[in-house]
Amino acid sequence: MRRRDEPGSVPASRSESTEDHLERIQELVERNGYARVSDLAEALGLSSSTVSNMVRRLAKRGFVNYQRYRGFTLTPEGAAVAAHIKDRHHTLTALLTLLGLGAETVEREVEDIEHHLTPQTLAALTALVGYWKEHPAELQAFRRFQARRLAADKPAP
Repeated sequence: MRRRDEPGSVPASRSESTEDHLERIQELVERNGYARVSDLAEALGLSSSTVSNMVRRLAKRGFVNYQRYRGFTLTPEGAAVAAHIKDRHHTLTALLTLLGLGAETVEREVEDIEHHLTPQTLAALTALVGYWKEHPAELQAFRRFQARRLAADKPAP
């Protein structure tokens, strides 16, 4: 297991929980112009007190502009982190979708793996998504290859 301070791991100031909160805050801000603790708690499936504590910690770290009992927004630093998280999420979603996985599987898998990629791995996956989008015949060739392998792996009736 990778320690938090190893190269390629999520920095200690950006734990999985921090990233999940920032990602959802950005979504709420894009939709409403601001985020509220109650909306964020609902989006994350957490209690309001848990989210309120995290939002205060995010404010202390410089990621959100927060005033008690009011809506909050991301600081420029928080917005930059959220943009990176959104790009990573988009890349993984695109890749798994191109591989032919169903929407529910894609959503579940992205949430499971998005925090555990090194920058080098993310760059390689981003390049692969771009390549397949620019060369759809190559994607189709891969899908045919994949279908043949799956068919060969099925036990005979």
